[in-house]
Amino acid sequence: MILIIIQILLAYFIGSIPSAVWVGKALYGIDIRQHGSGNAGATNVIRVLGYKAGIPVLLFDVFKGWLAVFMISFFPHEGMTQYQIIWVEIGAAVAAAMGHVFPVLAGFRGGKGVGTMAGVGIALYPLPLLIVLGIFIAILVITRYVSLSSCIAASAFPFIVVFISREHHPGLIILSVFVAVFVLFTHRSNIMRLLKGQENKFNFAGGGKK
Repeated sequence: MILIIIQILLAYFIGSIPSAVWVGKALYGIDIRQHGSGNAGATNVIRVLGYKAGIPVLLFDVFKGWLAVFMISFFPHEGMTQYQIIWVEIGAAVAAAMGHVFPVLAGFRGGKGVGTMAGVGIALYPLPLLIVLGIFIAILVITRYVSLSSCIAASAFPFIVVFISREHHPGLIILSVFVAVFVLFTHRSNIMRLLKGQENKFNFAGGGKK
């Protein structure tokens, strides 16, 4: 049990690495949370600093979600079945997402967790993730709202896992529902702005003011 707790805590700390905040401060001398939407995520980095800064942030956020789950395989799990190990991976996935949104390394003010959850998807749901990514891109191209695209794609995710994927582990289904609820929760302010017609559209040309 102690070893499992260590793995979950490690996943949280991996998720807590605030790439958007560190890139902004180290390379541009700003706290990205004080600019644009105020969100410490790749979308806001692209909006404020451009693709040169935003793409590495996005890739790292995805990577840390994948790593938080994948690193579980490096730990010994004597006496545990694969079924039980998947539960540990699920716990690591949730911990990484919480770490990204509430990072101990950045004053518990992080991003919205979409990139990190995408990394979790690569580790646990590769086929459903591809379908969800297609939905996200389609909605983004049509509407230019990243938040709306994220919410619709996340909401579709549990249905895709249940009806299209062959993953039948109950924990993976529960996690897919958590992902949907989690993304909707972290985007609650965006949803309110969407309803009021005040949400900013994504500029495909990027930012790069600095």
